[in-house]
Amino acid sequence: MKTLLDKLWDAHEIHRRDDGASLMWVDRHFVHEGSHHAFAKLAGRGGTVAEPGLTFGVVDHYAPTRGPAASPEIARMIETLENNTRDHGIICFGLNDPRQGIVHVIGPEQGLTLPGLLINCGDSHTSTHGAFGALAFGIGATEVAHVLATQTVWQKKPKSMRITVTGRLASGVGAKDLALAWIAMLGADGAQGHAIEYAGDTVRGLTMEERMTLCNLSIEGGGRFGMVAPDQTTFDYVSGRPFAPGGEDLDRAIGFWQTLSSDANAAFDKEVALEASDIAPIVTWGTSPQDALPVTGTVPDPSRLSGADAGRVRAALDYMGLMPGRALADVEIDQVFIGSCTNARIEDLRAAAAVLSGRRAKVPGLVSPGSRLVQAQAEAEGLDKIFTEAGLDWVGPGCSMCVAMNGDRVEPGKRCASTTNRNFRGRQGRGARTHLMSPAMVAAAAITGRLTDVRPMLGSEAAA
Repeated sequence: MKTLLDKLWDAHEIHRRDDGASLMWVDRHFVHEGSHHAFAKLAGRGGTVAEPGLTFGVVDHYAPTRGPAASPEIARMIETLENNTRDHGIICFGLNDPRQGIVHVIGPEQGLTLPGLLINCGDSHTSTHGAFGALAFGIGATEVAHVLATQTVWQKKPKSMRITVTGRLASGVGAKDLALAWIAMLGADGAQGHAIEYAGDTVRGLTMEERMTLCNLSIEGGGRFGMVAPDQTTFDYVSGRPFAPGGEDLDRAIGFWQTLSSDANAAFDKEVALEASDIAPIVTWGTSPQDALPVTGTVPDPSRLSGADAGRVRAALDYMGLMPGRALADVEIDQVFIGSCTNARIEDLRAAAAVLSGRRAKVPGLVSPGSRLVQAQAEAEGLDKIFTEAGLDWVGPGCSMCVAMNGDRVEPGKRCASTTNRNFRGRQGRGARTHLMSPAMVAAAAITGRLTDVRPMLGSEAAA
């Protein structure tokens, strides 16, 4: 009996060394501005890209969202990627390409992300693509060079872990809350050394965009990557995408994709079960995604903890400027950000706009769509007007304030309600204080100027 991990691994393994490392074939390789080291290493050896047709360049980390590049250094990073991809005959979704956007948004959007593939990128949140039933994981600079040169990567097979979620998520609770809930429960290293398969009727009920959010955050709980077995929801999403197969090719592909699920009696190294009805809207209070609680909770008290946990919580609260016992719903914020590879797709923007519609934000904020196609769709639906009429800035696509590499940042000491994936010290800017939450929760925080339970804003059913 095989797990989905076993099936995908076996399909891509070329050779296994005595130390257990496997040489794996790579079906898709995404490169961004940070890949310049790998291209330089390749050039230094006089090498060429082994499979330029399977490699795709994406401008996202340094992409300016408001006008020209914020500095000559940023402009040079973008230019270097565009030159490297051109020189090697690689398709590049560059700054002036109408398909440009965040790599983990445009890969699925363009149909480059498909079930059964092995997908690499020099970015940890490559796990996003596992939502399609793919092996997808981030790699380091040396590994990027290896993939460019050989279209293969050395990797040790992780252990298997299944997180099964059953029941119905309440109104106002989504994939972001689900992800933060399990990370808070198991800790930032709870899935360390494991590939996570998400299963259960709750997961089956998620849209593809919600599944991408869930898999995106797998690494924040220590997982090597996350996966969801493909089903009709997956096939419907893929159908008609520019790079996806069509016609009889699609029919044949779906026939294979339908085999990509864990066998009924397959054994996992670790099993975790969650009940969806137990999950409430979640916000983070500290400097790790595991520092998360229902928004109805209170800031933890390190004096009630012992050892390293007490010291870690105390340091986190000191950085975040929070006092033990304070109600999270009383924590005031300075600004908001809606965007990133975690929550910048059209469904995310719709969820935030539904809360903001007809209301006014008390604090400033940025809304950055995940791609130019998402931007165009949002503008066609009038979502951009909802954001701007609420007082938020509607900007272009890119990693934006998530990575603070492109002119968009949170100033020192300022507190931001954010849809991003990491709340580490300085992640959104030196001295920035980040609270992670869903797009709807960020919208609620924008309206009240503090961390806020969105459910009462969604009607009587959500408030019950």
